[in-house]
Parts: sequence; C-alpha cells; structure tokens
Amino acid sequence: MARVVTVYGSSAARPGSQPYRQAHRLGQLLAQAGFVVCNGGYGGTMEATAKGARQAGGQTIGVTNALFDPRPANRYITEERKAADFHERLRTLTTIADAFICLRGSVGTLTEFSLTWTLLQTGAIAPKPFICVGSAWGAILETYRQHLPVRPKDLALVTLVSSVDEAVAILKDHFLSAPG
Repeated sequence: MARVVTVYGSSAARPGSQPYRQAHRLGQLLAQAGFVVCNGGYGGTMEATAKGARQAGGQTIGVTNALFDPRPANRYITEERKAADFHERLRTLTTIADAFICLRGSVGTLTEFSLTWTLLQTGAIAPKPFICVGSAWGAILETYRQHLPVRPKDLALVTLVSSVDEAVAILKDHFLSAPG
C-alpha cells in the first residue's frame, strides 16, 4: 500500500498565485514518488496539491467536514472521507498519515501544525516525518523557542526546508531507507 502524506496549507491560495503553484508542484512530486496525497479536500492549496497529484497519475484523499455541507470536495479528490466535525477531521488527517508537510497558511494551518506537533511530541502518534516548507515556519518556531518553554527535542521533531522539492527528497530518502 502506498504511503500517505497529509499536506496542510492555505484555503485562500488562488490559481496562478505562488502558493498555489508551489502546492501544485508538491502534489506532482509526491505522486511521482508514489505517495498518496491527503488534505482537507477543498480549495486553495488543498485543490492545488490534489490537482498536481492527479495530473501526475496519483491518488488523493480529501478529508472534508460535514459542517460545510453541501460544499463538495474539489474535483481532484479520488477518495473523500467525510468527517462529522473539526475534531474528527483533524483526527483523520493525523492518523491516516505516514508523514506531514505544512505549507504556508493561516489560523487553520497553524491549528493543524500545532496539533500534529503535539501528537508527535507526546507520543500520541508514532514518530513520522513532519516537514514545514518556507521561512514563516522557522520564524514561528523561533517565537515558540523564545517565549515558551519548548525543549530542543520538541523543536527537533519539525524539519524546516525552503522548497517542496527538498521536502519530497527528504520523504523519499526516509522511506527508502526505512525498514518495512
């Protein structure tokens, strides 16, 4: 079975924008590497990663939210999993994943980032690659480090990269070198 990468990012990214193009490339690269792309199933970077994956012949999972009905999943989703609420949606996004990639986003993305980081930090989910793309994430982690009692081992759970190419290369290396 193919490994699943959950991608978090902005729902506000519009076709043609830099964040949309970056997310589209990420979806393509993940599919070309044999990964299934999972995301929240709607627009913005969710649509872009799913579109890139589908155009590269890959599979996509959209974890949508019944609270948003009748809003449909984007047309690039090959498998929709409808969650009853935000809590179930976040639980599904984190438990289905073999790895996580955070792109730039807003409050929802920050929530997904924080929950995923907490689940990894507490051992509530098994250790998995957790990659954040772009300089904004470094600034966020530095703010945590400066103002909150965050331990170096907790910061080490997050891998910071500058490009989606680098993120996918890390995942390919991790899973090709990992047993099983």
